[in-house]
Amino acid sequence: MDPSPKDGESAAAGEPSRAPSSGVVVQVREKKGPLRAAIPYMPFPVAVICLFLNTFVPGLGTFVSAFTVLCGARTDLPDRHMCCVFWLNIAAALIQILTAIVMVGWIMSIFWGMDMVILASKYS
Repeated sequence: MDPSPKDGESAAAGEPSRAPSSGVVVQVREKKGPLRAAIPYMPFPVAVICLFLNTFVPGLGTFVSAFTVLCGARTDLPDRHMCCVFWLNIAAALIQILTAIVMVGWIMSIFWGMDMVILASKYS
């Protein structure tokens, strides 16, 4: 008695059959939380200064960047009022300052500054 081929196997070659590639394009979009989306798009020199400040005094560059929102810098939160975005940046700065004791805030502060520079270089 000859065994019949199982599902997914070719009777002639004995290998699994492969579905033809369909050419589907997948787009990946980063979803940012409210704190991350509140990072302002600043001029490049200001973003570099904020990165420098965040590197040596955690949270200071983030605190300075909060005031650029009041000066008209746009963010990824267009539906929020300017004051709300300002306070979100102040909250991020306070989190960085308070958790710098255990190094988490310092690392977060440096990454925050790097994000500022990346945003400034993309949209300047």
